[in-house]
Amino acid sequence: MPAASAIRVLIVDDQISIRTLLRNSLAQLGVFQVSERRNGKEALDFFSENQAHLIISDFNMPEMNGLDLLKNIRATPKTAKVAFIILTGEASKDLVQEAIKYGVNNLLAKPYTVGKLKTAIEAVFGAITV
Repeated sequence: MPAASAIRVLIVDDQISIRTLLRNSLAQLGVFQVSERRNGKEALDFFSENQAHLIISDFNMPEMNGLDLLKNIRATPKTAKVAFIILTGEASKDLVQEAIKYGVNNLLAKPYTVGKLKTAIEAVFGAITV
């Protein structure tokens, strides 16, 4: 049962409003170690000098989408074990199958609630405590 305050999260979304909502939602859960990037390319650059336990990434983004980010994360030994949740409003069967194929830990549909976010995180890490 990890403490929420110990979980380091990287939010990857091209919309600042979504990043802000996620940051606020995570704070409600007691997760305060949060970094943000606008797209998959920036997220990969983040890992050259930083670490995270969890990536919450949008699917549709410019420069590198969430699925391509997931593929790159899983292909690199340094980041292969980082938990990955795709946040999307587009949960097509093909997207879900591709994400599972490349090792996504969970998918979260937009719009989400704080409760659903907590459930998605706990499905990866087990129960979290504040």
